[in-house]
Parts: sequence; C-alpha cells; structure tokens
Amino acid sequence: MRKLLDAKFRRIPGHYVVQCLMATVAIGVVLVIMDAVEQTALIASLGASAFIAFTMPQAHVSEPRYLIGGYIVGVAAGVAFGLTYRWLDLPAESASHEVAHVVLGGLAVGVAIFLMVVTNTEHPPAAGVALGLVINQTWDALTLVVILSAICSLSLVKWLLRRYLRNLL
Repeated sequence: MRKLLDAKFRRIPGHYVVQCLMATVAIGVVLVIMDAVEQTALIASLGASAFIAFTMPQAHVSEPRYLIGGYIVGVAAGVAFGLTYRWLDLPAESASHEVAHVVLGGLAVGVAIFLMVVTNTEHPPAAGVALGLVINQTWDALTLVVILSAICSLSLVKWLLRRYLRNLL
C-alpha cells in the first residue's frame, strides 16, 4: 500500500484534496460557460492546464507567463490555420477535406510549439488548443474570449492562492 500512495500524500493529504477540488471547480466553471459538447477539443487543453496549475504550482510551466503566453500563442496559431481551413471551403466528404485537416492541424501544433519556444512561453496544453481550433470548426470569437479568459482566471486563482499551494508531483 505504501508504494501505491505518494509519500507526500501521507504528509499533506489536505493539500491534495483541496488543490484537486480547486482544479475541479475551475474546469466546472469553464464547462458551464462554454458548450462542453461542441468544444471538447478546446476544453481538454484547459483541463490539462488546470492539472499543471494546481498540482505543480511552483513549476515554471504554471507561471502566468507560460500559462497565458502559451495560450495566446496557441490560440493565434490555431486561429491562423483554422481560418485557412475555412477559407479552403472543401467538401466535407472529400479526401482533400481529411488531408487538409491533418496537414493544417499538424502545422498549427508545430507553429505553436515553435513560437512558444522562441518566445519562452512554453505551455504544452496550449499546443492542444491550436489543434482543437483547426479540428473543431464550430468556434467563434466568443469561444476565443472564453478560452483566454479561462486561462487568465486560472492563472489569477493560482496566484491568489500561491502561499497555500504545494507541488504535489
């Protein structure tokens, strides 16, 4: 049983429970605001960011520069390639439709990663939002505002509670 449970959990179980509840509430609020069924590819990235913010609060990847900056880059790359896909206006059942999804989705992720590394805003889940914006074509400007507001809110809550949060990993 000792190897099954993290050694830190036995020392600070309250932090594990409270910090995981914080992540739960943060994502719950986002799910209420966004249509979770239509935007699953985009919500998944925010879930991964909540995991990072509340289980690794002292890690550099959970600092505001990386959380917010990474999402700005990921959204920009996703919008650019998502709009390119829309501009192509390919028939939904065509082979070129599938090829365009694959190529533009891959390019969105690759460009997002490159830009994050170059600008020192690396946040892995933000590369996922770039892909989501290409694959999921039901987004609009409000979706982008909600995504960026959600990551800013997540970052703010983490910052406000920084004295109480502990690295769980």
